[in-house]
Amino acid sequence: MVLVPISCHLAFWQKGLAMNEQPSKKSMANELAKERNRQASDRTLMAWIRTALSLIGFGFAIANFRDILLEGGLIRNPHEEFNGALVFGLSFISLGVIGLLAATMQHWRILQHLKQDDFSYTGYRPLAFIMAILLMLTGLFAFVAVLVH
Repeated sequence: MVLVPISCHLAFWQKGLAMNEQPSKKSMANELAKERNRQASDRTLMAWIRTALSLIGFGFAIANFRDILLEGGLIRNPHEEFNGALVFGLSFISLGVIGLLAATMQHWRILQHLKQDDFSYTGYRPLAFIMAILLMLTGLFAFVAVLVH
């Protein structure tokens, strides 16, 4: 009778190995590096959540600013067709929502990539750069709206 170690039984059920195959040994340094990468990805997602929450809150405040001025009687022409504050506020809210969605998708992809046994670094889309470009375009829109008014 051949005794098979318990680790072989576990490997058989977890990875579909044959009963006499030994599971591959994982490098402790590699596993710790993966854990550090996962934690870094979590911290990055939390930073994106804070950024998105700030953008959404700021956009909400800007969008409601015109209503506050109307109620206070501080706007002379309430029937103005172009509402720059509303459009500007909604653009910030949209940037916050889109940024959070993109950051969540990027975080999910990183976690899936880290689960692979043959992990190797691959570059990801520069989400911060894309958001910076979109914020610059929003700022440019606001600048032009102030000049035109």
